[in-house]
Amino acid sequence: MLCLKHPYRLTLRLRRWRTMGSDSLLEQLRDCVSEEQVFQLVGKNKAKLSAKHVGCAVNVLWQFQKEKPTLLRTTDCVRSHPEFLALRILAENKIDFMDDDALVDMLYNTLRFNVEHHDSLVEQLLVEGWRRLARFDLTSLSKFAVCLTDQQMYCSPLMGKIADIVSRKLDALQDIRVLSVLMISISAVTSQRLRDRLTKKAESLIDAQDSMSFNNTRRIVQFLRNIRHSYRPLLEKCNRIFLQNCSQTDAENLSIILGLYQALQFNNSEFRLLARQRLTELIDSCDDSLSFTKLFAALGPLAGPEVRERLEADALLMADELSPQQVLVVAGTLEEMECRNLQLIEKITSLLHKFLDVYRPIELAKITQTLMVLRCQNPEIYTQLRKLLTSYLQVSVIPCDVAMLTRVLAMLPLPRVDDAVISKVDAVLAQCNLNDLNALAVSIVKWVRSDQLYRQSTSGVYGKLLQKLNHCAYQRVQKINDLDLLLEELKYVSGDWLEEILLKETMITCQRLIDQVTWTNVPEFSTFLTRTNYLCTPLLNKIASVTLQHIKKIHHSATYAIILLFMVLNYEPPQGEQLFETCIQHFRPHLTSFEPHLLVLLGYALAVGEYFPEDLIKAIFNVDFLAKLDTQLETLSAALSMRIRLRLMELNRAVCLECPQFQVPWFHDRYCQQLQRRGNGCVSTVQQQIHQMLGEILGGISYVKISVLTPYYYAVDFECILHKNKKPLLYLDQNILLTDLAKVHWGPENQPVERKGLPPGARRIAVEFLDSKAFCKNSCHLKGEYAMKKRHLEILGYHVVQIPHFEWNSMELSTKDAWIDYLKRKIFEEET
Repeated sequence: MLCLKHPYRLTLRLRRWRTMGSDSLLEQLRDCVSEEQVFQLVGKNKAKLSAKHVGCAVNVLWQFQKEKPTLLRTTDCVRSHPEFLALRILAENKIDFMDDDALVDMLYNTLRFNVEHHDSLVEQLLVEGWRRLARFDLTSLSKFAVCLTDQQMYCSPLMGKIADIVSRKLDALQDIRVLSVLMISISAVTSQRLRDRLTKKAESLIDAQDSMSFNNTRRIVQFLRNIRHSYRPLLEKCNRIFLQNCSQTDAENLSIILGLYQALQFNNSEFRLLARQRLTELIDSCDDSLSFTKLFAALGPLAGPEVRERLEADALLMADELSPQQVLVVAGTLEEMECRNLQLIEKITSLLHKFLDVYRPIELAKITQTLMVLRCQNPEIYTQLRKLLTSYLQVSVIPCDVAMLTRVLAMLPLPRVDDAVISKVDAVLAQCNLNDLNALAVSIVKWVRSDQLYRQSTSGVYGKLLQKLNHCAYQRVQKINDLDLLLEELKYVSGDWLEEILLKETMITCQRLIDQVTWTNVPEFSTFLTRTNYLCTPLLNKIASVTLQHIKKIHHSATYAIILLFMVLNYEPPQGEQLFETCIQHFRPHLTSFEPHLLVLLGYALAVGEYFPEDLIKAIFNVDFLAKLDTQLETLSAALSMRIRLRLMELNRAVCLECPQFQVPWFHDRYCQQLQRRGNGCVSTVQQQIHQMLGEILGGISYVKISVLTPYYYAVDFECILHKNKKPLLYLDQNILLTDLAKVHWGPENQPVERKGLPPGARRIAVEFLDSKAFCKNSCHLKGEYAMKKRHLEILGYHVVQIPHFEWNSMELSTKDAWIDYLKRKIFEEET
């Protein structure tokens, strides 16, 4: 009997200890199966609730909401419940008793219920979190950072402190989820040095993972988008993860990723094609307005004609169910699709008109641009837009917002510009960056033209405003001491204002900052210089030097931007051959990883400079690659697709003419004929003048042909034939076009044999008038594509006579006799 008493007493003691050590109320809260049960327990036990109970109750309430689909959540009902208010009061009174994790969880969960940011509880939790910040572990720190992001405190001193803590603890951080959350949160206050460390850390953690969460990967790409840093090695690693998960991804996430890629100018054809396939599979399941809108935004720009027609028909049927934000998304997608479905455009326009009063200024700006691109014919909506945009502009104090609103206002037909608008623009000029100043300059020029059209008397006001704007731009360029900042501000600046007003001063500043050219900004700097067509040899030589020195650090795909710069400007720097061979050797091992369209562009750029790497040419001109390219072009914009097709044709022509040993066939006859049919065939006044004078020189119009097509479809302004004694030969039939490729034969040494029908010793002369587009912006230096055309015409047997515009329009050639003497020298003397 005594033996049995000892185990019984031990069990009794254990039961008493478990009862004393456990918290039945806490267990009851955790066992609740509905919000109402939680509120009943809270109502009955208010006096007993500790900080832990309050935290648990709020957390359980949020878990219930989290498990529901977004459309079925009832956060508003929970937030307005009396017992939830009681929980908030209790939480505020017990903040000092919360541990660090409980404090952060309380703030996070409270914000999930959309409690106002200025609510007393939120403010008290935020202040206490700031006080404890240094002792938070990285998991709590990341969650606290999310709370700051929810409250739009992106650039606050508190977020700066978090960035400092991350910088100090980064080496020890091994959780990719925590890292990705922190990267997103602190992106607005991240220095370049910390940016580079974060990207390298993310790379290393991805490499160490057997599998990666889709959400973690997406946040990393969002971080790169936020800091505008298209870091290719990390993007490619993230893209591989997206490819692995694409078949399970929903339309919303696919839309987000495609948008991030577009912002980062990262185009991966494999992901776009898989995304298109997956989105097409989801069409039937997207039967509500929310899911359809997300699908439409993601699939519309990628879809082929049949799927696009179906999407447009579905959008028309569902239009009346769309919310204002969904209408805005659909409208923006129609713009991207370059939609011409008039019925759908009119329907969406009417809905936009209906909802105009609820849209924010930036959304109104987007709507204006979209309607103009879609060629909407609705004067009433434009009138309302003008009224709303003007009212927002008058109260705006942020320079970039003023520039944005002014730019879209200038798109609208304005019979008269409001004086308040002009005053607002004048007030912010000194605070604007170069991108904003460019937008304002374009707007003012439009106003001047409108003023001339309507015969108003405000041209003097515009002139003074434009003069002040140009002065502000000069000052800003002269004071900038950071090349990366300059490139960032000029990234989207182009057109007459940059070329005519600011370009020379910009190049002076670039030369002043030449020591800041590094391997990290060489690709972007090269792209900018290519866009300007400005030949500045010190800058080009610096780019070449930096590239040669740091080629292994530069991503292989970035070599295209560097090569293109030198080929477009037709400039070979010191050690030029070494530069190009080094770039070729750098990208050569990665040919299979290039996007198809980029490989075509790279091949064309090299061909301009007479470089034809055999492995690159063979990689492009094979059936599998061309099929892959065709598939990719289906997912690209019409403008980019047209550009790639043109470059492929030009590369095909260059290879056929300059490298016949590669035995690449010419397969662009039909394409060139289509281009020819679409051409306008206009002849300029100067060309007419030259044609007439050539007729006088050669003995009549019948001795010269105008607008000639050569083999391989080069267009030549004028063609004539000279016998070996320099006597012009008569064209018997002016309607015969010399496009028969069968008449071009290759000799044993890969040289073309003269076409049949040409008398022995006779030679074809191609006369080309070269306007300003053929030369670099600041010099008489011939650009690469025109040098290549001359080279190719010579291979085809022509003697090429080029007439630069600056010679033809010079003071020396101001009379007819001088022009005729000039043409005689060009044709007869240079031909020898």
